[in-house]
Amino acid sequence: MTPQELDTLTCLRRARDLIDRDYAKPLDVPTMARRALMSPAHFSRRFRAAYGETPYRYLMTRRIERAMALLRGGSSVTDACMSVGCTSLGSFSSRFAEIVGETPSAYRARTHHAVAAMPACVAQTRTRPVRNTPSRIEEANTRAAA
Repeated sequence: MTPQELDTLTCLRRARDLIDRDYAKPLDVPTMARRALMSPAHFSRRFRAAYGETPYRYLMTRRIERAMALLRGGSSVTDACMSVGCTSLGSFSSRFAEIVGETPSAYRARTHHAVAAMPACVAQTRTRPVRNTPSRIEEANTRAAA
């Protein structure tokens, strides 16, 4: 890697750390891009190239991940939604179902004995949501290639 590429990754990491730390605050791409010292468009392209998903998609996945932990702990769906920075319960529920594969209410109602028995660092890794659906960009690229 060249020194310039390392500098770019350092700036991107600074923005990713912002997302990980301040996920519950109102964050938008221009705010994240300022943290990375880049223009919003350039930041979005570089972030996606480095981490495999757009900054907004990464933010929403982190929010859902935190909401899953709150729901396992007994929080209501509404409280979990508001605690992670989402303002619309409907949008939160549909995004949660898209990422996790079940509604927040169904997830909360399930027992999570296995997670309770794990050390926190293992539980965080094992319960991290994995997106199975392609992004709109990936869908558009697939359609364009066909």
